[in-house]
Amino acid sequence: MSPSTTFAGRGSRAARLVTLSLTAALAFAGCSGSSPGSTASVPTDASQVKGDLNIVVSSAAGSDAGFKAVNDAFAAKYPNVKVNFSAIPNENYNQTRTSRLSAGSIDLVVANPKELPSYVPAANEGDDARLADAGGWVDLTSQPFMSKFIPTVLDQIKYKGKNYTVPTGLSYYSGLTYNKKIFADNNLQVPTTWDEFIKLCDTLKAKGITPISIGGKDTAGIIMLSVVQSLYPTAAAKQDLAKGLYGYTVKLNEGQQLEVLKKTQQIYTYGQANFAGSNYSQMTSDFLTGKAAMISDGTWNVGSLRSANKVDFGYFPLPASNTAADNASLGGKVELSLGVPGNAKNIPAAMAWLQVFADNYSAFNTQAGFAPSQAGVAGDPFYTDVASYTKTFQPAWDIIWIPNTKAGQAAALPFNWTAVTPMGSSDAQAAADAAEKDWEAGK
Repeated sequence: MSPSTTFAGRGSRAARLVTLSLTAALAFAGCSGSSPGSTASVPTDASQVKGDLNIVVSSAAGSDAGFKAVNDAFAAKYPNVKVNFSAIPNENYNQTRTSRLSAGSIDLVVANPKELPSYVPAANEGDDARLADAGGWVDLTSQPFMSKFIPTVLDQIKYKGKNYTVPTGLSYYSGLTYNKKIFADNNLQVPTTWDEFIKLCDTLKAKGITPISIGGKDTAGIIMLSVVQSLYPTAAAKQDLAKGLYGYTVKLNEGQQLEVLKKTQQIYTYGQANFAGSNYSQMTSDFLTGKAAMISDGTWNVGSLRSANKVDFGYFPLPASNTAADNASLGGKVELSLGVPGNAKNIPAAMAWLQVFADNYSAFNTQAGFAPSQAGVAGDPFYTDVASYTKTFQPAWDIIWIPNTKAGQAAALPFNWTAVTPMGSSDAQAAADAAEKDWEAGK
């Protein structure tokens, strides 16, 4: 979907996938009345599926259209159900999700229960995980419709051996979407090293073309993630970094960790004027109108870019290393996964909807444009173009990283990209120093 599931507006894109506040989570678990591993099933009698079905997701043009296709198929099969589908703007999604989950007014919503690595203190366990332990999510593991999804994808989202969510697809987001015509008109090749990338950006800038349009309110943090992907190109390298940080043997304001923010700061100089105030729509508009040669974005935008039919586009990993092999893979995640809260008012309809989603997944993904989470479903031809970058799934940094709840805000991610000018008022060293100070405070 759009980037805010990770960063600024939707959480990717300030901290992690959206979760409840701890207070709301505990209140929700307490009122759910469920036991751990609560189960349900799809009703066999369609006439018994009725009432209101409340679905809440974060909004993005492609996935919104995909969900509409599923809702239409659901309405045809279950005419006695009124679907209340809420696609919430990214900047408001966290707050809406929290308040409505605690009120028990959601039947289907994005969820992400995640196990902690051994080196992370238990106090940092995510609220969705606490809810799963308390029976706050319906266990979907044995549902027949789950067999339609790729087993390795389901493995990525298991929590303590169980599946509490249904995957909508895969997305990659450690790269840049580029305008093939602008590249061709200016005799530019896709860069494979940092030096080549800087030369390309300088060339575009000298010709009066904005090298990269950045949505400061949504996607600026993706640039940081892209740099981390190149400097720590494997899951093992990222896990070692996280373990070193939690063991306080690695510092955020020196060495390769400092390099992350220095390169992020340099890339920011190639963004459009005043990009800190730009949102996702403005960023995309700059790209579609040819004002910018590239955008910092994820592959979740393929569907909407394809629908606009204005630009022939491609995608490549942002090459932050001068070793080309380190820049050869895209970091990604399993896209927004849908779960049924244990305190949902209409669990039978929610289960029926998930069955319809599984049965009509192709119709959904034709609009959403994700890398498919079901075998045998054709993805957009775009994914053939990036296949060399996705041969081995590499989780992005924000999928591996678990924030320390005892640390200060500057160390939340823990790379302090929000403080780097123009997102903030600091240079890379000062931002890294602030992050290290806040990280040390969490000991």
